[in-house]
Amino acid sequence: MTIFEEIRDGCRQVAEKATRLRLNEARIADYARDFPVAEIGAATLDPATHYLGHGKDTLAFVLALDAINFGSGYFPHVRKRPGHSGYFTMAAGLNDWFHAEGAPSAARLAKLTQADCARIFGQDLGSPAAAELMGLFAKALNDLGALLLARFGGDAAALVESAGHSAEKLVAILRIMPFFDDVEIWHGRKVSFMKRAQLTAADLGLAFERDGWGRFNDLDQLTIFADNLVPHVLRVDGILDYDPDLAAHIDRGDPLEVGSVEEIEIRAAAVHAVELLKQRLHQAGHRHVTAMDLDYLLWNRGQAERYKAIPRHRARGVFY
Repeated sequence: MTIFEEIRDGCRQVAEKATRLRLNEARIADYARDFPVAEIGAATLDPATHYLGHGKDTLAFVLALDAINFGSGYFPHVRKRPGHSGYFTMAAGLNDWFHAEGAPSAARLAKLTQADCARIFGQDLGSPAAAELMGLFAKALNDLGALLLARFGGDAAALVESAGHSAEKLVAILRIMPFFDDVEIWHGRKVSFMKRAQLTAADLGLAFERDGWGRFNDLDQLTIFADNLVPHVLRVDGILDYDPDLAAHIDRGDPLEVGSVEEIEIRAAAVHAVELLKQRLHQAGHRHVTAMDLDYLLWNRGQAERYKAIPRHRARGVFY
């Protein structure tokens, strides 16, 4: 069983036995029929906030960005750039740092401090939430630098090349770092998600147009990148029905505990729901559609005011 099959199987079992929500499978057929398949293939990285076109330094940027591509549970409490979400605020800060100082060496990454990260990402350490997140960012980048030094001669390109154009192998390498090892325990069972490790392969594919360092022969096997926005879109669209108490908890803006039954079930149900949606689209003749494609469309759908008007679940962790 590949890691992607393991993720799919575990999430299916959670979704089918979930106690705090229900996957409305009867809605999937209609949802698939109305889905904007024509928009598939439009995925890009924003050049205004991503360090693109710089060869190896772009590769180093993608690894660093996905090392710190978490914090949605903190974003309501951090300083954001005007017109930018939490994610794009952090991406822009990293982009500016790379433009100003060039790609940092592995040794530099390994020594970054909380204060360094506050400067890079424009955060105020007087804010407890921002200070906690900047400490986690420093740890994530320290881990990346340490891994590069210990196993790859300090060379980010060597890490990617060692995967041999296999996203699965890249996931296996990245999960050596604790903040990438996205596995939870649900009623005694391990449930894998590997959100950011999978996303790293996808982002490299976008950054290098699926060639060279961006060519992975198994990108079509990726699952969605289980976070808090795609399940929110599926909830608003009537695909996921939350238990009334859970819905009320989220609607009040109260955070969920990382690794709680509710948090795991929300992420797992979203993974399985998109797999069912993909199957319906394949049956309708859209065999080219991947889970990664659907993740991109659903994530971007979530930027619309209709979805932003309703609170999504928040959890202060390092996996999304």
